[in-house]
Amino acid sequence: MRILDFDALEPKDFLNRDIQAEADVSAAVDAILQEVREQGDAALRSFARRFDGAELDALEVSEKEFDDAMETVSPYFLETLKEASENIRHFHEQQRQSDFVLTDRPGIVMGQRWTPIETVGVCVPRSPEAFPSTILMNVIPAKIAGVGRIVLVTPPGKDGSIRPEALAAARLAGADAVFKAGGAQAVAALAYGTESVPRVDKIVGPGGVFVATAKRKVFGQVDIDMIAGPSEILVLADGKSNPRWIAADLLSQAEHDVLASAVLVTDCRTLAEAVQAEVEAQLETLPRRDVARRSLEDNGKIIVADNLEKAVEAVNRIAPEHLELCVDDPFALLPQIQNAGSVFLGRSTPEALGDYFAGPNHTLPTSGTARFSSPLGVDDFRKRSSFLYYDQAALCGAADRIADFARREGLEGHARSALIRKQGRS
Repeated sequence: MRILDFDALEPKDFLNRDIQAEADVSAAVDAILQEVREQGDAALRSFARRFDGAELDALEVSEKEFDDAMETVSPYFLETLKEASENIRHFHEQQRQSDFVLTDRPGIVMGQRWTPIETVGVCVPRSPEAFPSTILMNVIPAKIAGVGRIVLVTPPGKDGSIRPEALAAARLAGADAVFKAGGAQAVAALAYGTESVPRVDKIVGPGGVFVATAKRKVFGQVDIDMIAGPSEILVLADGKSNPRWIAADLLSQAEHDVLASAVLVTDCRTLAEAVQAEVEAQLETLPRRDVARRSLEDNGKIIVADNLEKAVEAVNRIAPEHLELCVDDPFALLPQIQNAGSVFLGRSTPEALGDYFAGPNHTLPTSGTARFSSPLGVDDFRKRSSFLYYDQAALCGAADRIADFARREGLEGHARSALIRKQGRS
């Protein structure tokens, strides 16, 4: 990892990448979207053969497959899923906001109400376990929000099955249906609907460049959560931090993929050099060391600042997805953090804790978008509606001002619609 001085950095060194699809990816996604839109289930089966090597008789996971999965998963992991589910549920239940009604003026009632999105689709990418953590983090908040139907899509293995760990997570979280489809074709199925896959109102969940590009293209047809970029971690650490722990945390994100970003910001050059050496040592035994090494070489860096004040400035300019505050008093530093997706406080709170178990959501803004966006939460699965009531007397009291306002904007019809009520109901 490169060691850089804070004062020598240029603005571009603080900006995360905006990952855009190449022209050939965009064209390929266009073709996939069109094929699914026109051919429905037949296209999904064709893509399963082409991309997953699977021959699918049925696209939807059956009850027997769910039952078999619950029997197959190890009891220990099943208990882990249950405990993680409860932690996630407990945290997200606190996010629910209440309706309100204002009746403080005679003849006027107004307010706001929350209603759940009716149908949501959750995309879960392939991994050895089809990311059961992603299933919990996306389905549970939707369930708390009151979403009527939650549809999950994830690629099948070559034998046409979904890993039992994923199906167990889907059942525990409360997904209503699981379909064997991944990539841009799964996004298309959720956006347009097929004979088997229902059309949804919103699509959430991570994925590679094909999924991200497809989500960009169907936005407007449906809502989406965000365009997620490669994973990121920024560790802000003082000189008292353990370099072995810091190195392990940096590698935990670098191993995701070659585009991932792992950054250390510190006010101690001795720690910077120790972490640099420790990363090299730990890489040797990391199973995904080739991926992690390229990630660190291309996107990783260590920034040395004169003091913690400048270190915090670096954090806020980078706006990381995950931020660890490895300092003596992280709670004192927390109010200074303006831009971060999720903050991990103290030396004993690794980012992996948030990925799997603690409760806060791990679907987070990336590529610097933490400057203006937030982690996935319950409100992402609900929508606000305002309501308004004026009785005749209240409307008459405001009609002249409404008409004057409308005419200043050149909208006589608006003015008349208020004034006609002042003249009576005849």
